[in-house]
Amino acid sequence: MKNLLIIIVSFFCFTACESKNDYEINNNKNYEKSKISLQETEQKSPSSFIIAKGDQKKNFIGQTVIKGTITNNAKMVTFKDIDVKISFYSKTGTLLEEDHETVYEMVLPGTTKKFKTKYYTPKGTDSVGFKIVTAKF
Repeated sequence: MKNLLIIIVSFFCFTACESKNDYEINNNKNYEKSKISLQETEQKSPSSFIIAKGDQKKNFIGQTVIKGTITNNAKMVTFKDIDVKISFYSKTGTLLEEDHETVYEMVLPGTTKKFKTKYYTPKGTDSVGFKIVTAKF
């Protein structure tokens, strides 16, 4: 009787240890799945994770020089060949013209890259807006 009790207790101890390992394996699998889903989310909507900012000034030949930065707020995805839509507005906020600029840089997660471009802007341009259209990963 005593031997049977020891065998039963030992059986339950060993099966309990195995379930802990299964739990750790499942946790690792869940972590990997969440990592993949985060990466897929970042790849599907780069405009949600990339921010473009900048300012403008006129040079001595009448061109508008735009100096900007692109910041990648993604956690896992490196973006490259980023298409930025540049919008030119009047003092009253009327859209005068839109152009596209592709920034051929690799922007790692959590980093910022600078870009510079020149345009002959429409007469009456007061401000410039930036929007990320697409990016490769």
